[in-house]
Amino acid sequence: MNLEKDLEEKLRYLNLKELLTHWDETMLHSKKDPSYTKFLNQIIDREYAAKKERARIQRIMNAKLEENYVIETFPFDRQPGVAKKKIMELFDSMNYMTKKQNVIFIGPTGVGKTGLSTSLLVHAINNGATGRFVTFPDLLTELYQSSADHSEKKVLNRFLTYGVMLIDEMGYIDIDPHQAGLFFTLMKKRHKKQTTIITTQLGFSDWNSFLKNAHLTSALVGRLTENSQLFNMNKCVSIRETSVPTDLN
Repeated sequence: MNLEKDLEEKLRYLNLKELLTHWDETMLHSKKDPSYTKFLNQIIDREYAAKKERARIQRIMNAKLEENYVIETFPFDRQPGVAKKKIMELFDSMNYMTKKQNVIFIGPTGVGKTGLSTSLLVHAINNGATGRFVTFPDLLTELYQSSADHSEKKVLNRFLTYGVMLIDEMGYIDIDPHQAGLFFTLMKKRHKKQTTIITTQLGFSDWNSFLKNAHLTSALVGRLTENSQLFNMNKCVSIRETSVPTDLN
């Protein structure tokens, strides 16, 4: 790199990483094109694109994904029970983002709930949204710990910052009344303001089995389904044995 130390320090200080990394290539292009305006535009465009990509990668890391599933790898040909057209319309239109819709996948283990829901989350993040993946047990643990150290407001506010939040495998664990109340409060505050994606093996009629409160269950289901896209995958077959990443729940 034919770059003076003083100039290199200035580029690092200004955080012009793309120009610093491709200095020789950039200078070569400057000799080929005599237009200073075009040359400067090229530098700015490259820095802009590089910074946006770094931000996207950081958002992906912050989402704490278990697997970085994308819709292109989902084996629709091996899962004829999935409403492919409806899912792809939702994916392409991004209505779940623009309309602040909830998306709920209901079905048994192994049919692809996590793969499809994660694909929607990743798609939103790639298009500028902030997002977070969390399993239902881990979410309840965070809520429980927040009540123990009196940081409920702080934890709730953190989950409210995510444009898209994916709660995986809702149900099938013991939940105390205080946890249920905090969870309901979180869903109530996110209602029509952010997108929440949920995967569960239980139909809505069975949610009271883990929430332990009929009135809260009814209110929660009402809020989640008021502005939502529902995908019933109960008639789908298991696709665990597939060429794409396994553990598609």
